[in-house]
Amino acid sequence: MTEPTTRHALAATPPPPPASAPAPRPARRARPHYAWVVAGVALLVLVGSAGFRSTPGLMMDALNSEFGWSHATIASAVSVNLTLYGLTAPFAAALMDRFGIRLVVVSALLTISVGAGLTILMTQSWQLILCWGVLVGLGSGSMAGAFATTVSGRWFQARQGLVTGVLTAGGAAGNLVFMPLLATLVERHGWRSAVVVVSLAATVVAVPVLLLMRERPADLGILPYGATEAPPAPVTDGSALARSLRVLREAGRSKAFWLLAGSFAICGATTAGLVGTHFIPAAHDHGMPVTTAASLLALVGVFDVAGTIASGWFTDRFDSRKLLIVYYALRGISLAFLPQLFAGSLKPPILAFVIFYGLDWVATVPPTVALCRQYFGADAPIVFGWVLAAHQIGAAAVAGLAGLSRDAFGNYDLTWYGAGGLCALAVLLCVALRRRPVAPLAPAGPVAVPA
Repeated sequence: MTEPTTRHALAATPPPPPASAPAPRPARRARPHYAWVVAGVALLVLVGSAGFRSTPGLMMDALNSEFGWSHATIASAVSVNLTLYGLTAPFAAALMDRFGIRLVVVSALLTISVGAGLTILMTQSWQLILCWGVLVGLGSGSMAGAFATTVSGRWFQARQGLVTGVLTAGGAAGNLVFMPLLATLVERHGWRSAVVVVSLAATVVAVPVLLLMRERPADLGILPYGATEAPPAPVTDGSALARSLRVLREAGRSKAFWLLAGSFAICGATTAGLVGTHFIPAAHDHGMPVTTAASLLALVGVFDVAGTIASGWFTDRFDSRKLLIVYYALRGISLAFLPQLFAGSLKPPILAFVIFYGLDWVATVPPTVALCRQYFGADAPIVFGWVLAAHQIGAAAVAGLAGLSRDAFGNYDLTWYGAGGLCALAVLLCVALRRRPVAPLAPAGPVAVPA
């Protein structure tokens, strides 16, 4: 009796509960790809440096009053600045490949700081050309197109058009931040206060570059954003000068290069060369206060941010050649109407121009970069540097010619009509581009790399 009872009791005893499994850890949120950090630093640099190029336009009347320098003389410093800005770009691209983005960009920002700061001591017009033309031109040219194209090419396999558009729009955002502030400083405290702010800003912007910028995804053991395999190892030996010239020689054999360079020269002529340099004094000629005109130019920058980002999105989806045809046609129409829109105060017609023209300001950059990649593959960043050089040469030529026209005729009307005609020519150059099938290309990093 005892044994069965014991056996029954044992059978009735419930089994011990299983050992509890460890509670699952909460899923770790994936960190953003470091490419976005690099793009953010690049955007900050481009925003911070954007106001530097526009400052002479704000100071034109002040320098004319204090020193008696003509509009043409002051514009000549802008022309030198724009020329060096463009000619530096392809070599800066190769230098970034040879010595690294961080070293080149920090050196460029400090050069801008020194050049802007020294202008407070100038007493002769050649000193304006040396400081603002040569030093600021070399510094700003070492970033801009080369910087944006290098970052988007090295760090992004996907979203290249969008990132290029956002970085390009950084220049417009910089105008938004700086133009009203600098115009107020010039009006209330004199032009020297404005250049001190520019000098300090260039130095401050160098700090995040030193702290956060990285050269390539491989330095962190990751792939470019959207890439499924590692890009080819970059070639960094040899002379940056020789490499830039070799790429120019090879690209120069292509009809596409000259069509892109010619159309982008007109882009520069009708943006940085004319509107960026002479819009404020032209509006002032019609009785508009400098601060109001500067605010309008800043508003151009607001709409340019939207237009350029949208252009980057379009570039990822549509034929870049057709986008350029539309952009240049719309720009030419707006510039041809501008002489009838100026007034002594804010009125709807000039606001309509600002919105319309602003959406198109540098919307040409993403499709032009995309076409360089399409035609020239891994050498695209340096090729775009040379195309950007044409952009700035066009800007420099028109900046100087517009100043001469203003001195000769007392107004800018002829230059606005001429700019509309140049845009029509740009449309024809883009029409002459033949659509090229997109072949698989090596990632367009600055194996050899954008105003």
